[in-house]
Amino acid sequence: MAGKLRGYAHRIDIDADTGRVWRAFIEPKALARWCAPRAHIRPRQGGSFRASVDRVSTIDAHIDVFDANRRLRLIHMEQPDLPARGATLIDDFLLEADGSGTIVRLLGSGFPDDAAWDPYFLRLRAGWERALARLKVFLEKQMDKEAK
Repeated sequence: MAGKLRGYAHRIDIDADTGRVWRAFIEPKALARWCAPRAHIRPRQGGSFRASVDRVSTIDAHIDVFDANRRLRLIHMEQPDLPARGATLIDDFLLEADGSGTIVRLLGSGFPDDAAWDPYFLRLRAGWERALARLKVFLEKQMDKEAK
């Protein structure tokens, strides 16, 4: 059916406080260590995010919501190598304190339910899942302290 959209949801529990998790998202050196080597962020509302979480597809995004220690929402910019979409692609990261740890939720939405979009959607969904697993290891092994 034309016009249908799809998304993904990931959750990961990290044994680190929300401040450390937040810094791993917004500090360029830390982001490059767990997300993608050439990841770049201008960490502020209206800023930008660029990374290749699956080592193939690059995300160029506008930071729509920047709520320190709580929420980072990325709106994907149009890319010439992708089919026309007629929808807004969003990755919304939500952080929630849970005792001494943090629950990180990622809600991806707006992806056209169309075969032409399958490769990008599947790579991005799996890429974020792996990237969040790397984030967990990065913080729980205290590798963020080495990134400074």
